[in-house]
Amino acid sequence: MTLAVVGASLAGLRAVESARRIGYDGKIVLIGAEDRLPYDRPPLSKAFLAADGPAAVEPFLSADDLRELRVELRLGTPATGLDPIAREIRTGDTTVPYDAAVIATGAAARVLPGTDEISGIHSLRTADDAAAIRSALDSGARTVVIGAGFIGSEVASAARKRGLPVSIVETLETPLVRAIGPEVGEVCADLHRTAGTDLRLGTRVTGFTSQDGAVTGVQLSTGEVLPADLVVAGIGAAPATGWLRDSGLLLHERDGGVICDGTLAAAHGVYAAGDVAHVANALFDGELMRLEHWTNAAEQGAAAARHALDPASARVFSAVPYFWSDWYSHRIQFVGTPRADEVVVAVPAEHGFTALYRRGDRLVGAFTVDRPRDIMKYRKRIAARAPWSEAVAFALETKERCVA
Repeated sequence: MTLAVVGASLAGLRAVESARRIGYDGKIVLIGAEDRLPYDRPPLSKAFLAADGPAAVEPFLSADDLRELRVELRLGTPATGLDPIAREIRTGDTTVPYDAAVIATGAAARVLPGTDEISGIHSLRTADDAAAIRSALDSGARTVVIGAGFIGSEVASAARKRGLPVSIVETLETPLVRAIGPEVGEVCADLHRTAGTDLRLGTRVTGFTSQDGAVTGVQLSTGEVLPADLVVAGIGAAPATGWLRDSGLLLHERDGGVICDGTLAAAHGVYAAGDVAHVANALFDGELMRLEHWTNAAEQGAAAARHALDPASARVFSAVPYFWSDWYSHRIQFVGTPRADEVVVAVPAEHGFTALYRRGDRLVGAFTVDRPRDIMKYRKRIAARAPWSEAVAFALETKERCVA
């Protein structure tokens, strides 16, 4: 029997480890587009960009560790097709037969059109991207970030920690409004302003200026040109599913992600995990979720391998989403879903910040700034389908402790 894992990512690696952990002794083939062993991506926009950051991006496991797991590595060979009837994965001119497969190809950063011939303009998704951005920061680059999402905000934070000038240009009037709602988005905007970041909301980028092929400025819809030696496009990511277009798998009409049932199944013998997968989450009334979060990738990758190898024992995946982000000197954390009937701010910003998300009579989400001891307590309450009144009572008790 052969288990094929497509995507040498966190989700893909957890799938491999999970398969061996449950006693699977057959062949495992790990296919990866990058010519690198699986490595951790969140530090690329956090610790790696710091002036005293690590010298190199280290893999999760060494080649020797993967050999001990008896993994056949196919790195630098992106998958080009999937035939779920013949049970084959194409990688260029070769095919990989499989009995069970896990799709963990993640997402690719969206790039700005028309910038291929201008140096100094980057997205941030891979280790090579991060190395180029850090090199520019090391040189004292004047930085402009396009998009006030989490990745872009972390890049801005890294620049400000070095004392460098940085601007964020965002088309929306409130940062992250789709991800966390307007009330919480305003709090995030204030974090940027307090840190000295030049935040341009409701503003579009209309073009770039350059000299000798290198970027020198960012043209705005206001007519202004922001000086820039480094431009980072934090404009989101799209699931890496171009190779699946002729597979017959159901892909999401908006972003092309793989649509799965609650067990992570996308087709007979094929499961998906991580950034690439839209999964019906039973804990949130079957809400279809595609999450670009570390914890989600790790948990789904492990579950997908278990289910692929033993479909009869597959259980509905119903974990509570969790993610974190580091901005300036602040730790931002979120659990659950922002799709809610009401958002209530429980703790004022001067004591840290907490916002609770209500759907019906249930707590379905919680967002905190500098409240690390509280966030997992909210996650447990969401998992237990705790009533809204209980969550509010806990928040009020926490507020009283803070004020006192």
